[in-house]
Amino acid sequence: MKKIIDLRVTLSERVGAQCVLLKAKPVEGRLPECKPGQFAQLRVDNPETFLRRPISIHDVEGDEISFLVQEVGKGTSWLCSLKEGDLLNAVLPLGNGFTLPCAKSTCPSLLIGGGVGVAPLLFLGKRLREQGVKPTFLLGARSKAQLIRLDAFREIGDVFVTTEDGSEGERGFVTQHSLFTSHSSPLSFIYTCGPMPMMRAVAKLARERGIECELSLENRMACGVGACLCCVEELADGHNHCVCTEGPVFDARKIIDN
Repeated sequence: MKKIIDLRVTLSERVGAQCVLLKAKPVEGRLPECKPGQFAQLRVDNPETFLRRPISIHDVEGDEISFLVQEVGKGTSWLCSLKEGDLLNAVLPLGNGFTLPCAKSTCPSLLIGGGVGVAPLLFLGKRLREQGVKPTFLLGARSKAQLIRLDAFREIGDVFVTTEDGSEGERGFVTQHSLFTSHSSPLSFIYTCGPMPMMRAVAKLARERGIECELSLENRMACGVGACLCCVEELADGHNHCVCTEGPVFDARKIIDN
């Protein structure tokens, strides 16, 4: 059940070239139950910024929640300026999360992230490990400087990397990585989040191989609760769907391949 809750920042740490890792705990009470793939609407207490910012839930440990915030404008710049002890108001958890495989599944899952789209995959990877499913991460960025929290991902699974300039891992896009192009071991699931062209390419390869795949859309959002309709996405059924309430996670087969 979603709640409007005041959080107190416990950590604000610069990670990568443009991101800040924020950790926070409720000022009072307990953190609502959150699932991998869900997000929060974070209030920006800046007179120049009217709307909350939708931010993926990066991790949850007990009552401490983590967010990866990419600094791209006035709203996210304000969030990135928060310090330990500051207050942060949030509406959470919002949206529908990733589907976890049944506990009896032993096939590995491949988690593919591009840029700041890696954010929800850490929480997901931890939940998969708890169910006995080994996660493998394939993370891409433009350059080594834009790779985010590789050590945290390595603590819970195998990590493979691509960079467009070849400064870390294999050169190219995630769909060109040798792990993906020549993967011979069975996969139970592919999960992906990042730029839409990347996710469409991942979804296409998953369909060709008969592998179930889910992707998390990063559409612009204003309200986060289905009222403003600015985040709607046309899916393969020909209808518009509200990403904030029906997603942000969708079965890859529902996404238009263009």
